[in-house]
Amino acid sequence: MRFKNGFIIVILIIISSYSCQHRGNRGIGEGEIYFSIEYGGPIRGIKKEIMPKQMVVSFKDDKILFDMTSSIGKSGIEILSNPGDDIYDMYCSILSAKYYYAAKSGEMYPGFGAMKGMKVKETSKVAVICGYECHCAEVTIPSNSNIVYEVWYTNDINVDEPNRATPFEDIDGVVLRFFYIIGDLEIHFNAENVYSKKVDDLIFARKRDYVLVTKESIDQFIVKMINY
Repeated sequence: MRFKNGFIIVILIIISSYSCQHRGNRGIGEGEIYFSIEYGGPIRGIKKEIMPKQMVVSFKDDKILFDMTSSIGKSGIEILSNPGDDIYDMYCSILSAKYYYAAKSGEMYPGFGAMKGMKVKETSKVAVICGYECHCAEVTIPSNSNIVYEVWYTNDINVDEPNRATPFEDIDGVVLRFFYIIGDLEIHFNAENVYSKKVDDLIFARKRDYVLVTKESIDQFIVKMINY
């Protein structure tokens, strides 16, 4: 019986040690972050079964891809930043309809009009998220300055300008708890796992099966998605 108990303890230690390699690994510059998604505000016509339940962020050096697509119908939004190839794309899809907008360097991605003019205030709050030391910034939106949002970020994941062309461009760190307001929809993201792993450069290339449209068109398409 002692041998059996001791064997179980050894297995648990091995599993725990393996898990720790993926949590709190300071200074990683390549890997994936898995976020849970919570929706707030009026959801209106969106079919809940096709709404993304998870977001995966892939990063490598200065390249980053936010993938918030549903496994059902492959509907959702992807945001790609690849400065080396001068690619700053937003991809939107609903079932068979696929469109993208190619932003310019320094231009904010479409869909974030409700967050324009947001103010960021650093605080002294700290917390540990997925094993990483994180700092808190308080954020207010001009449309409703009475609400104070908290955004948590870490400097222990090495991605150059991780918030480039997003509303959080002034935050110098990888965000692990944050939110987006897209139209009337409020979306909250909470990091659940951070993995250090090799990421194929191909996922940071421009997608070929999407139709290029104007910024105004992609904004209208996003509104359509929210009211789908």
